[in-house]
Amino acid sequence: MNWLIHFLFKSSIGQKIVMSLSGLFLILFLVVHLLGNLQLLSDDGGMSFNLYTYFMTHNPLIKTVSYLLYATILIHTVQGLYLYRKNRAAKGPGYAVSTNVGDSFFSRYMAHLGVIIFIFLAIHLWQFWFQMKTGNVSMVQYPGKDLDYKDLYTPVKEAFSNLYYVIFYVISMVVLSFHLWHGFQSAFQSLGLRHPKYTPAIRILGWIYSILVPTGFALIPIYMFLNS
Repeated sequence: MNWLIHFLFKSSIGQKIVMSLSGLFLILFLVVHLLGNLQLLSDDGGMSFNLYTYFMTHNPLIKTVSYLLYATILIHTVQGLYLYRKNRAAKGPGYAVSTNVGDSFFSRYMAHLGVIIFIFLAIHLWQFWFQMKTGNVSMVQYPGKDLDYKDLYTPVKEAFSNLYYVIFYVISMVVLSFHLWHGFQSAFQSLGLRHPKYTPAIRILGWIYSILVPTGFALIPIYMFLNS
């Protein structure tokens, strides 16, 4: 076990594998999270979204996966910053000026984009997840339902009725799109999945994903703000 930990978190190859696998897990999570957030658009006073959040916070399997998610976010962030500092030290003061044709703007500033995303996540979790966990949301009942449900829809609706928060949210999704643009392809490349036959397909799929998913997230607060 010690050799595996040493390989994954100490060796250069292992660190890249950890970054790739954690990144792919987060990429998959974003799709699931977006599908859940689409419940906010249901014209039922928030019932669909509140039932969804109840299911997500009470299903044992999903609760277990959520803890894995939190750990993955921390590992991906810490590992990314460590690799950034390591690469910066190896390249010297002129590290930002690349002579490598394949070294794009996104690859050079992935750490900077990642830090912005992490700050957004911290604010996002504090404003919604933490308030829900500490009981700072009201309870609501629905016809035909025997349980009381935490009304997380109302604070989300209130947040998305604030123009400044909507702008902050949309800008964060633009940053996420840039981060995913390079990260999607880089994850497969680091895992050795690079071949002339399917690398172009991975590049196209990453391009589509990095546009559609952040756009989907951004459209939700815009829609709710315009209809608030």
